[in-house]
Amino acid sequence: MKRTTIVFLVKADQILLAMKKRGHGVGIWNGVGGKLNDGETSKQSAIREAKEEVGVTPISLKEVGKIEFIFPPERNIDHTSTVYLCDKWEGEPIETEEMRPQWFEVDKVPYDEMWESDATWLPKVLEGKKIKARVVSGRDNELVSYEEL
Repeated sequence: MKRTTIVFLVKADQILLAMKKRGHGVGIWNGVGGKLNDGETSKQSAIREAKEEVGVTPISLKEVGKIEFIFPPERNIDHTSTVYLCDKWEGEPIETEEMRPQWFEVDKVPYDEMWESDATWLPKVLEGKKIKARVVSGRDNELVSYEEL
């Protein structure tokens, strides 16, 4: 199973989400991140992806979860993501070819414009809980099941 990362920048009562502009998840708000390159650790990947996708360099990454994402077999995109919160970084978030970042109040996260499963686990992470879960999505990316492990 592929390994990926998801990073959420946080400050005060805000969270940075980024609108995916191309590829898997286009048109959906999410954290930044992606696949690990050969030989990379999860933290190295998280730092590289944040630089590439929104132009910031994370300094403080706190691991808050591991989530197995399972999709229909023909899609061949199953992956396990390490989820991080980051409260210290260098640079200011900028729009890139891949993502358009935007700050949201934590109590106004646009869950209806995100992956369905995000509404089940992201609030827990933002409350300070660590999670380990499995998410199964259907053919139209709808949430089929969510299970904490």
